[in-house]
Amino acid sequence: MAFHRLTRSHPRLSIAALVGLLCGWLIPANNWIEHVLIGWNSGVWLYLLLILWLTLGASTEKVRKVASIEDENAGLVLFTVSIAAIASLVAVTMQLAAGVKLEGGPTTLQLAFTAFTVAGSWLLIGTIFSLHYAHMFYTANEHAPLLRFSDGERHPDYWDFHYFAFTLSVAVQTSDVGVAGREMRRVVLAHSLVGFVFNTAILGLTINMAATLIN
Repeated sequence: MAFHRLTRSHPRLSIAALVGLLCGWLIPANNWIEHVLIGWNSGVWLYLLLILWLTLGASTEKVRKVASIEDENAGLVLFTVSIAAIASLVAVTMQLAAGVKLEGGPTTLQLAFTAFTVAGSWLLIGTIFSLHYAHMFYTANEHAPLLRFSDGERHPDYWDFHYFAFTLSVAVQTSDVGVAGREMRRVVLAHSLVGFVFNTAILGLTINMAATLIN
């Protein structure tokens, strides 16, 4: 029953997670870290493609309908995905450290795979929070909207929520969108903290990769 509720409230995430698990298990790799990264990338990029497809074909009414059905266990999923994304950075760091021990250092393929993993994890966090903002916006009982767009938009689509979420991910600030409601402010605070940690980790990895290439 719990599995059924999860697949109903998060169908795309469930499909991507299943594909990721299968790919991580079935695709050959040199060690368990590579198995994890292969599975992670397979699931993450499939999920991002599914959300892109949803975004391209979703009218405002469809956004409202999907938001009311999906994301029922939002807090748990946000926490799980954020932790998993950060854990993927740890796995990538371990992979790079293992590559440094090899003669000649990590290969170009390893470095490209690392960059691919980091990019996917960063996009995943912004996307998950974006969908959660849509869910909160369209299921709120308050008369005033929880997000107040500068042009007065009262029926935002997924592009509007992506704009808000990725502005937070990039700049750790809300730009020209006002935030109302205590629950929404808490989610924005959590997003900002996760974004800061993740962006700091990306900066460290970038410096490490640059130093590796120079040496």
